[in-house]
Amino acid sequence: MTTDNSQPRKIRVAVVFGGRSDEHDVSLRSARTIMDALDPARYDIVPIGITRSGQWLAGDDPHAALVAESPMFHLTAGENTAVPTSDWKIEPVIGAEALPPQYAAEGIDVFFPALHGPMGEDGTLQGMLELAGVPYVGSGVLGSAVSMDKAMTKVVLEQAGVPQLPWMLVTRREWQQNPDAVIARIEASLPYPVFVKPANMGSSVGVSKSKSAADLRTALQEAAHFDRRIVIEQGVVGRELEMGVLGNEAPITSGLGEIRPRGEFYDYASKYLDDSAELIIPADVDPAIQTEMERIAVDAFIALDLAGLARVDFFLENDTNQIYLNEVNTLPGFTSISMYPMLWEQAGISLSELVNRLLELALERHLH
Repeated sequence: MTTDNSQPRKIRVAVVFGGRSDEHDVSLRSARTIMDALDPARYDIVPIGITRSGQWLAGDDPHAALVAESPMFHLTAGENTAVPTSDWKIEPVIGAEALPPQYAAEGIDVFFPALHGPMGEDGTLQGMLELAGVPYVGSGVLGSAVSMDKAMTKVVLEQAGVPQLPWMLVTRREWQQNPDAVIARIEASLPYPVFVKPANMGSSVGVSKSKSAADLRTALQEAAHFDRRIVIEQGVVGRELEMGVLGNEAPITSGLGEIRPRGEFYDYASKYLDDSAELIIPADVDPAIQTEMERIAVDAFIALDLAGLARVDFFLENDTNQIYLNEVNTLPGFTSISMYPMLWEQAGISLSELVNRLLELALERHLH
């Protein structure tokens, strides 16, 4: 499409951020990074915010408005921490008619979800965009929904032959009705330590490491606060490694990064609050092991029917060098300290080029 002076018009990109999940603040940081990386000569950015209560916002600066309303919002050195103090012209969004006038006439070309966790990364937003018939970055409804639920991810990957640690599923109802029986069942199947995780949260929200029955009781209560389905996973003594995947039908992988948490594991605070974990890129791993991880990452990407991007997390057991896939993230963080963009930077793809490729992949997938 061209303008009246025959110059190609910019691609209109709607970046969606915030949301109703407990990863609201992380989403705001990811969105800031993405918007700053988009080439203004090529893209018009339409920021769309979602409040914690689910209200959709567009207008002068919905990102700044949501940041101002987030007392727990954290930024690291080097990021823009300025919050405007003027009044914003913020309007609820209900369809394209609520977009700023300069965009409403021709609409949005492609959506870039910068949402993490439930109600954004789990297929709900993707389903809405499918109904609207518009391109969007990332996986579709099926891949997003399955990958968001840790238990369903494990079931699918088990069928695909992907190596995983022993695990079991507990429901909130089971826990509330008979906690002693639940703990006994877990202890009969999985030796300590175990990790307890809400099935449908990311960024390690609600995740705990348990070394005893007392720990386990506290961890299950915490996880039940976030989700009605709880995954309990066997612990392993080993290294935490992560790999990026990029593409649609023929995905490619980045190199490996290693996380060395200073605490018991790489929890939410280590990721976003105190910046205490050591991130090593590239990770020092035997080439044969890295090649096998690349194969597993692509197999998982295809088995889960993913598209665009994913970050695949592994454990590498110390004594045996056994590889275990830990989790698959379909909308990994894009903050200044997030592993996914840093892995591709190491691989020679700058942040600006990375977001450009993701938008191209979204448009390509929409055409097919």
